[in-house]
Amino acid sequence: MMTYDQQILRLLTIAGDRGLSVSSITKHVYNQNSTFFSSPDLQEVKAYVQQYLLRNSKSPQSLIQHTERRGYYRLNANSADARQLMLDFREETVEEQKQETEKRQQDLSLDLFSDMF
Repeated sequence: MMTYDQQILRLLTIAGDRGLSVSSITKHVYNQNSTFFSSPDLQEVKAYVQQYLLRNSKSPQSLIQHTERRGYYRLNANSADARQLMLDFREETVEEQKQETEKRQQDLSLDLFSDMF
């Protein structure tokens, strides 16, 4: 299971240059961690997301940066760590897509005559 930090970073990677609002990130993280039997407290998730974004967007070389729109954040393209993160998540996505393709290509047809003899 991914931690909140990893989930936030993955969301910001997917969002790209436009970024995402704190409330959107909070909703996504909350939904990713909610199950049929338990779910985290929404206010705790919101507080964690806000603190994480503020903590990691303080300097010009931080991993995360504010966008021009108030309350929106994105990965900092000037940060070497952010660029590496984008590459890592892309590689994971490509690997996941390959695995899905391989699963689809498996022959799942039934042999109609296997039980006759």
